[in-house]
Amino acid sequence: MLKPLVVIALGGNAMIKGKQRGTVEEQIENITETAIQIMKVIPKYRVVITHGNGPQVGNIMLQMEAGSHPPINRPVLPMDVCGAMTQGQIGYMIQNILGNLLLEGPPSRTNPEEKIKVSTIVTQVVVSKDDPAFQNPTKPVGPFYSKEQADSIQSEHPDFTIIEDAGRGYRRVVPSPNPIEIYEKDQVNTLLEAGFIVVASGGGGIPIVKNEDGIVQGVEAVIDKDYAGERLAVDVNAEIFAILTDTDRVYLNFNTPEAKGIDSITSSEVESYLKDGTFGTSLKGSMGPKLKAALRFLKDGGKKVIITSPDLAAEALEGKAGTTITP
Repeated sequence: MLKPLVVIALGGNAMIKGKQRGTVEEQIENITETAIQIMKVIPKYRVVITHGNGPQVGNIMLQMEAGSHPPINRPVLPMDVCGAMTQGQIGYMIQNILGNLLLEGPPSRTNPEEKIKVSTIVTQVVVSKDDPAFQNPTKPVGPFYSKEQADSIQSEHPDFTIIEDAGRGYRRVVPSPNPIEIYEKDQVNTLLEAGFIVVASGGGGIPIVKNEDGIVQGVEAVIDKDYAGERLAVDVNAEIFAILTDTDRVYLNFNTPEAKGIDSITSSEVESYLKDGTFGTSLKGSMGPKLKAALRFLKDGGKKVIITSPDLAAEALEGKAGTTITP
């Protein structure tokens, strides 16, 4: 009998913490800590890993911007290519670190003489060219600019949308469309059937649109990583969606003296609290998309969602930590 399948979504703090600069050494240390916790999950679950890429793709865009001016004059790459670069970068570190730990871990399900192995898939995610998000770009990306820089970039790239960002300068914004399908879902499922741990859909996946002939093309957009993680969990028929973030659990009245941690909650209760604002200021950060992704997963047939910090992942899957959301 197959072990249950869990999709583990790693937040940015699993790779770059707080005010860290994001050096390779820092990322290796942080990913190692997270991989040690994932090792505790592997004996009881089949595992797919997805992850954010905000700091990494931001660094790439800053480096390209710096190199685009004289005397370097190198071209700036489109966002879909930058997303692919970070999927390879982060996927490599996860599969290298976790793969080394697995050398001393449990044997492969399909071949007891071998150890479990990890494989990364550069993953495209289908979005609709008619998604309303393309008419209303809202996702800030890349560096801040002065008014003069913003005007110059706008003249060079008339298709860009650049806005003033809360008095901090000017910034490019791109669409954030809804994920429809993991384009490489068949490859992911084939690797799972062969006993691999799979790293997929990093950074929300590379957004692509598909024409009537099935031809796909990357687009300048950013898919919310929690929504893409939910789509991945559905497309691989996962029973559990585990969202690992920078808090130990979900809180009512977050960031107030009345804050109260939630051990377990139903989807209908989550919907009710979302409507009346009981979750408090946590929804102004990243918790809102996580809760909405959780509701999507349960409506799409998932059995439960776990929200917790990376160091509590194994305990949360056993119901001993974090927040568990059920239908």
